[in-house]
Amino acid sequence: MKGLFTYLAIALIAFGCQPNETSTETNEEIVQMEEAPTQKDLLRHVVLFSFKDSSSPEDIKKVEDAFIALEDKIPQIRDFEWGVNNSPEGLNKGLTHCFLVTFESEEDREIYLPHPDHQAFVEVLSPHMEDVTVIDYWAK
Repeated sequence: MKGLFTYLAIALIAFGCQPNETSTETNEEIVQMEEAPTQKDLLRHVVLFSFKDSSSPEDIKKVEDAFIALEDKIPQIRDFEWGVNNSPEGLNKGLTHCFLVTFESEEDREIYLPHPDHQAFVEVLSPHMEDVTVIDYWAK
């Protein structure tokens, strides 16, 4: 934002305009107002899965696709990402897949959890899930 004000000041000078000499706000005060945090806190919903040995790669792909599809089906989901563990540390305790669902509020999460499309996903997942860990937190 600081760059924007510099650009605007240069543009004003180029067009023959002078800064307002009677302004009571200093440049430092303006910069402090611009740098005030405006990002709303976000609620993160982290889901970690491991799959049964009997689940085929096709079964796992169906689960992945079903979870991914929730982003387009449930409007309360603000953001979504996922991936497969590739950590060299060996501390994943058998959990292989991570899904991160972002909400703007606890109310949005409360709508998501019992949502019919989420429940349909759980039905796809259940026969293949060996273990799950879920943790929610407010992003800082």
